Amino acid sequence: MSINEIPPTPNAATPFTYRLLGLPVLLREATAGGDLTPLGAQLLEYVRNHDDPDALLDLSLVLQLKYQKPAALAVQAQAIQLRRHYRLKQASADPAPLKVLALKAPGDLMANTPFECLLEQADLQIEAFYIDDQPLRPSDLPAHDVILVAACASDQNAEVLVRIATLIADIGPAARVLNRPGCIGRTTRDAAYALLGAEPGICMAHTLRLRREQVLDAVAGGFDLPAALGRDFPFIIRPVGSHAGQGLVKVADAVSLAQYLNESDAAEYYVAPFIDYSDADGLFRKYRIVIIDGKPFVCHMGISSEWMVHYPYAEMIAHPERRQEEADLMATFDTDFAVRHRDALQRIADLTGLDYVGFDCAETSDGRLLIFEIATGMVVHDMDDSATFPYKLPQIQRVFAAFEAMLRRAAGRPA
Repeated sequence: MSINEIPPTPNAATPFTYRLLGLPVLLREATAGGDLTPLGAQLLEYVRNHDDPDALLDLSLVLQLKYQKPAALAVQAQAIQLRRHYRLKQASADPAPLKVLALKAPGDLMANTPFECLLEQADLQIEAFYIDDQPLRPSDLPAHDVILVAACASDQNAEVLVRIATLIADIGPAARVLNRPGCIGRTTRDAAYALLGAEPGICMAHTLRLRREQVLDAVAGGFDLPAALGRDFPFIIRPVGSHAGQGLVKVADAVSLAQYLNESDAAEYYVAPFIDYSDADGLFRKYRIVIIDGKPFVCHMGISSEWMVHYPYAEMIAHPERRQEEADLMATFDTDFAVRHRDALQRIADLTGLDYVGFDCAETSDGRLLIFEIATGMVVHDMDDSATFPYKLPQIQRVFAAFEAMLRRAAGRPA
């Protein structure tokens, strides 16, 4: 179904079967600059007359992509109350398709691995099952060949991951599971530092999780924050649970830290020393890498004049030489970057124990891998303009193929 196939004025008598659009279709439309407002209005009118969980789930995604999170989560909760199981994709060519079951947590777009984008073109049958607080037995799950634990590490998902671990244990040793929940918990910012911060070839900022009262105590001089972190200002601070740079600030001293707290009402924060990773030309280079079944793949490199680098489209578009540098990285990654950091990359794969994990990183002046964040929920997609970034699509397709191959190997059905 395309976004234009919903009847404009549906009602209870409309002879129409709604088919789930899903994340890739809606995200692609939003990324291309399309206005999702008319679709949202059609979906809203449709669900007023139809108890259709598929339509509710799509409406929730539309609302999230339009930054209406409270409404989106309320609509998603309605959908999950009606049905926890959703078929996201039906294989088209394979008469006996590989059945992938993704165990998801209720929540926003950061709550789960966005595997839908990785498998948009794969000829697989993909089921999603939301794990909530309702009783659940292995027999409640749809038929599957392999399970992917999609729920990411977060405070909100802690109980979900416990329930998934119990469910997998109940299934028994026959369960074929990727990204086991006990390993996912190792990717929170403080846990990741404890896991990887002292490893040879890896540099990570010492990250503390602090209650608001503790940070206020540091401002007042009652808690020696530089001593606790092992370095003096500047520090970076962000609310626990924030993503994409929301609430992330570099503070130069206790005065600016106090000002930050005056403008933020979060209950807990991550605080870490700021590590200057600028290169000789004064620019900051940040890489997104995923490790799939032990093998690293580069997904993008953002080059910016600012230290807080989220892929800087404006700067990359304005500077063709930066796009060429990113293209060169993708062309030589396996024989250069991945070789230079082979041991560090292997330690990440081994110590996390995850079949699929992503991380944002840079390189320090002494040649170490500077890791900013490690997570199973990083977005990897093929939706950038191919005219501006012609080198990206072949690389991302390699990532997609590797992800699908991992699922097939885990299910005992390699391509």
